[in-house]
Amino acid sequence: MSRPGDRRPIVVGVDPDPAHRTAVAWAAEEAVRRGLPLRPVHVEGVPTGGYRRHEVPASWEKWNESLHTAGRQVLGEATDFVATRYPRLEVEALLAEGDPVWVLREQSRDATALVLGSWHLSRRQEVFGSASVALPVMAHTHCPLVVVPEPEHTPEDPGYYVVGVDGSEHSTAAVDLAFEEAALRGAELRAVFVWEPGPLRIFDEHEPQQECRRLLSEIVAGRHARFPEVELRHEVVVGHPVQVLTEASSHALGLVVGTRGRGGFAGMLLGSVSQGVLHHAGCPVIAVPARG
Repeated sequence: MSRPGDRRPIVVGVDPDPAHRTAVAWAAEEAVRRGLPLRPVHVEGVPTGGYRRHEVPASWEKWNESLHTAGRQVLGEATDFVATRYPRLEVEALLAEGDPVWVLREQSRDATALVLGSWHLSRRQEVFGSASVALPVMAHTHCPLVVVPEPEHTPEDPGYYVVGVDGSEHSTAAVDLAFEEAALRGAELRAVFVWEPGPLRIFDEHEPQQECRRLLSEIVAGRHARFPEVELRHEVVVGHPVQVLTEASSHALGLVVGTRGRGGFAGMLLGSVSQGVLHHAGCPVIAVPARG
């Protein structure tokens, strides 16, 4: 995610509702672990439910000034929240105007990671932040996107990460980051290669599954040599990628996936799958774009 001497910040989108601070807390902890500055970003827009406690007048003429005031208060409360937990953390708050998706994509250009919050309204509907931005941001982010669920997720002890693998460039970038995160937190890493048979199932599934195991072993071997302290488990599982990865990560510190995959007989981490785990996973999801 970052290189030695790299000072690119951890950017976190700040929701106007002070009850939604899990993403800010996750981002602040990550910034401390990596020795990086934290950049809380709040994007002004049409008032939403989170602004109800602020005095935002109904007239268009006064909205701009009122939103500036409310936005500064939102950022001030977020930075105060961080300061009480990590008083020595360098914080550089940003109040921006415009389309939240565009602003956050631009912020991702010079960020180590971009962190957003989410909360589940039901199994069929999910709202990402106050402006439903995580999915469109994920499509074009320039850095890893972390989506942190509300309410706060309680992982198993000892902690572990899950990474989805399919052999594509996007999933190998995800594996790199997964090892890095596991090493930073002293956690176990579980690498899962999901094989989803096509609609016409073949009689002999042994050969394609063996190919999946070969690819998985190849991908993790060199990276494990760089992070020997990380306890590694890896397996090939037959099933639907969203269901398998969601279940595997239900008590994890995080689920790491590529933003796209390669398809084919190992049709795994396509955009629809990385979007699917964002909707269903109960732990933080880290979506990693391919390098370059």
